[in-house]
Amino acid sequence: MPDGVQYWVLVAHVLTATVALVVGPAQFIPRIRARRGVHRALGRTYLLAGVLPAGLTAIPVALWSGHLLTQLSLTTAAVLWLVTGGLAYRAARRRDFAAHRRWMLRNYALTFLAVTSRILVPVLLLSRIPFGGAGVGSIGEDAPSMIPIGQTLGWIINLALVEVLIRRRRCHPGRAT
Repeated sequence: MPDGVQYWVLVAHVLTATVALVVGPAQFIPRIRARRGVHRALGRTYLLAGVLPAGLTAIPVALWSGHLLTQLSLTTAAVLWLVTGGLAYRAARRRDFAAHRRWMLRNYALTFLAVTSRILVPVLLLSRIPFGGAGVGSIGEDAPSMIPIGQTLGWIINLALVEVLIRRRRCHPGRAT
């Protein structure tokens, strides 16, 4: 069993990011949001046991990756994850719940990077086949070069989709957020 610092930082990142991935969606359920105490407790768990430690451990994990695009992209995503979490918390403390919801949407979009990138990488690999960029047998060999691209596109696509959703709701204020 590995015992190096890098291994344990990665384990801490995976475990705390899992907390964020699992707890986060509950925060968007209207019945939970209506129960302020539950929403507040889950939100603090999401931020303090999920986003904060996962974001802090994501930075060294990204830097240890050895791939420049991964280092730049995932470090940027981790910093944005921490910043949007802080801005969401600050907005809630000021009782600006509309801004809080927008920042939390952005924050969870960054949390969901873990899922989106794991969907994008196989899609990117399969999309190369018709163009002669890869054969079915060589997909496994090409995967390491596509992972940084999928990781980068994952958080960019997620944030872009959330921004479209936020702006659409601003144009149609009757919609629930």
